[in-house]
Amino acid sequence: MKSVSGKRLCQILKKHGWELQRARGSHHIYAKSDNPTILTVPLHGNRELKIGTFRRLPKDAGLTENDLK
Repeated sequence: MKSVSGKRLCQILKKHGWELQRARGSHHIYAKSDNPTILTVPLHGNRELKIGTFRRLPKDAGLTENDLK
């Protein structure tokens, strides 16, 4: 599975019902009304997310590999 940028992950999260709650510096915080999880997505231009961050955020959001395409 190839990593995506923080910018692209934000677009995918919005598509799946996550809402931007606030932004602090280069980090956007997302929440969903039916999910108690809070996601913090780092946005550093179009750089790809680090591998650990990339694996954890979609898992916490309940996304599959097909959702990331």
